[in-house]
Amino acid sequence: MAELKTRRTDASVADFLAAIPDEGRRADCRAVADLMAGVTGAEAEMWGPAIVGFGRYHYRYASGREGDWFLAGFSPRKQNLTLYLMSGYDDHEALMARLGKHTIGKSCLYVKRLSDIDLDVLRELVTASVAHMRATNP
Repeated sequence: MAELKTRRTDASVADFLAAIPDEGRRADCRAVADLMAGVTGAEAEMWGPAIVGFGRYHYRYASGREGDWFLAGFSPRKQNLTLYLMSGYDDHEALMARLGKHTIGKSCLYVKRLSDIDLDVLRELVTASVAHMRATNP
């Protein structure tokens, strides 16, 4: 069975955030880090070279594949600030409608900048996702 490439590392989150070249993106990432730390009650950890994750859970698929992953996280990608909410967005249509300018993937929420979205709605989404993941992955 293939090993998961993205794993928790001991790299410094502070150094990673400080190295973000764009000042606005750096400020957005620090704000998201504060929000996710507050919701999860966990310290930020680096996952791979470019993802900041908060909290952990263990998963096991029916296939037997298992591993550890973060409850919530983000990455300052080139095109967007990518937010990872592991429960997905299918059950959150009302919140998504109120969020503001964004696009989504399965567990990824893409925003250009935090000023494009409602941070209170983002906090609700992160809170709901973390609660779901903790309830389904004790």
